[in-house]
Amino acid sequence: MNNGGTDRYQRLEKLGEGTYATVFKGKSRLGGEIVALKEIHLDAEEGAPSTAIREISLMKELKHPNILRLMDVIHTENKLILVFEYMDQDLKKLMDTNARTTHGTLEQTAIQQFMFQLLRGIAYCHENRVLHRDLKPQNLLINKLGELKLGDFGLARAFGIPVNTFSNEVVTLWYRAPDVLLGSRMYSTSIDIWSAGCIMAEMYTGRPLFPGTTNEDQLQKIFRMMGTPTDQTWPNVSQLPEYKPDQQFYPPQTIYQILPNIDPSGLDLLNRMLQYQPQMRISATEALDHPYFDSVRRMQFE
Repeated sequence: MNNGGTDRYQRLEKLGEGTYATVFKGKSRLGGEIVALKEIHLDAEEGAPSTAIREISLMKELKHPNILRLMDVIHTENKLILVFEYMDQDLKKLMDTNARTTHGTLEQTAIQQFMFQLLRGIAYCHENRVLHRDLKPQNLLINKLGELKLGDFGLARAFGIPVNTFSNEVVTLWYRAPDVLLGSRMYSTSIDIWSAGCIMAEMYTGRPLFPGTTNEDQLQKIFRMMGTPTDQTWPNVSQLPEYKPDQQFYPPQTIYQILPNIDPSGLDLLNRMLQYQPQMRISATEALDHPYFDSVRRMQFE
């Protein structure tokens, strides 16, 4: 952890404002390499929470081709600067660009490759007992080689699942698992799998699968699609803090109606990720062995 050290990087243009921080493009004054500088604003009285510092040192230990590399940490009086490898864009920007071009949505081969890399990154983290907790297209970074890396890792754990942001950006609930929305505190690796399923569906349609505006609206959108859960379909769901017994009852729909362009193996994988009961969701490691990725695995060995 470096105190000072801000002079080692030249700050270039602002790339964006996120949940916890402002991100700038930067350049190392030593080697000249381009980096991303994530500046986390600290409360002047409190300084950096010890959990954040601990979490960030853990992030430096996570080394995997599908996880954004944290190169340096600079701690000054009023901010923490995380220096990451620079990536060209995120999945959200890529989908937005595609929506404006002729195709509208991503090609199936691109979706398979991105999903495979996403699940590989998730599997590595879960093996190292780390949950992401805030997976969304904006946190999935892509470079010119088509490599996808998970960003903002561990920050949700360091600073809590975000509720509000500094800028007027609204924290999205769209990828949040129903168990979390219903107030479950029993977080497990399965919350990241739910998010991955929502991201997969969005790559096929170009639109978020469950674009809720509030906690209730988010649950409502999930229930409309997947059916209102009951203690029969999801044992003990009625015991969760936010469960409302007078919830309007919706019968389950099939996801195929929304995703007519997905092949049967993709549909099967998606259904295994979007399960109500957390323990029923497929694990990242199991998902990587799914037939949906046969062609991706073949390409790896060619």
